[in-house]
Amino acid sequence: MNRKKLKIGAIVDGVGWSHTAWRHPNMPSNASESIDFYAAKARRLEEGKFDMVFLADVSHIGPGMIPHYLSMFEGVSILSALSMVTSHIGLVATIATSYADPFTVARQMASLDKISNGRAGWNAITSNPGGLANYSRRHLHKSDLYPMKEEFIEVVEGLWDSYEDDAFMRDKKTGSFLNPSKMHPLYYRGKYFSVDGPLNISRSVQGRPVIFQAGTSNEFMDIAAKHAEGVLVNGDDLHYAKQFGLELKRRVVIAGRSADNFLIMPTQNPIVGRTEAEAREKLQELERLLPPGYRMPKPLLFGSAEDVADQIEHWHGVGAMDLLLLRMEHPSGFDDFIDLVVPLLQKKGIFRTEYEASTLRGNLELPYIPNRYSVER
Repeated sequence: MNRKKLKIGAIVDGVGWSHTAWRHPNMPSNASESIDFYAAKARRLEEGKFDMVFLADVSHIGPGMIPHYLSMFEGVSILSALSMVTSHIGLVATIATSYADPFTVARQMASLDKISNGRAGWNAITSNPGGLANYSRRHLHKSDLYPMKEEFIEVVEGLWDSYEDDAFMRDKKTGSFLNPSKMHPLYYRGKYFSVDGPLNISRSVQGRPVIFQAGTSNEFMDIAAKHAEGVLVNGDDLHYAKQFGLELKRRVVIAGRSADNFLIMPTQNPIVGRTEAEAREKLQELERLLPPGYRMPKPLLFGSAEDVADQIEHWHGVGAMDLLLLRMEHPSGFDDFIDLVVPLLQKKGIFRTEYEASTLRGNLELPYIPNRYSVER
């Protein structure tokens, strides 16, 4: 039995995460580069008491990519804008460790965390070799990807502790702005990165952004166990999600952390209706956008709102789902879920009726992470 309530997040993909979703009559064809679209979506998700808006990203494109990736906003920029039209929902950006610079990422994410008053999250991923053409980097061997990722995260986490929580005195009478003994350079020296620090921004009210990761390899799992607070999981099979989650949490404990503070996050793309027939009509709407002869596979969470809510309750109850991460194909998908499924989950007592906190950590029931130097004192 899962002791914590279900969390729910939304991957917002603009015109959709397929090649054809943009053709739906109710989908704005410029959604991926419309701030009005994203702002409306974020406000609606907050009305539904969702935990987070989650933005995926890519490091390079080509003509065969899905339309959403061909012209889209940079994640931290749009999430900063969304922070101004929301007050509780978390804001999670995807940034790859394979090509970015850890000092820049630490500063970007810490800034978003401060701008949003403690609602930022970072999905730290590796990236494929195609991004080399855009980042002026030497070729990365596959064997470098995860060691480099771990160093990258270590640097970012270290930079986020540049200032203790009470480092800035800002005492106008004495003229004391900073207590210099509470500012800490990093002086990190690794195989891939050499960073002195400190970072020039203080910690937010939630301490630091929440770190998410995605992957399946043994190397990934070991890094996630040490650094991640939530991991995206393939949601196609309950048994797989549960066993993968159990193994991750086992490694979390070995790493000296609490498994209770680690989220298993299956991704799902529900199609929901008031009845199964209504859901089937929405599936057929999407199928009609496909080339002749193609069929759209029925998603795992499909049918009436009652059936979908029951499935979610079961996944959550057996420990296969701490956070449900939704990715919608149909333009009305999030509205349908909020209007039809969320009230049923609330009635079952497994999902909130009001936000518990104003920070992402607070709503995810994750602990505040104290500054490493304050702990040492």
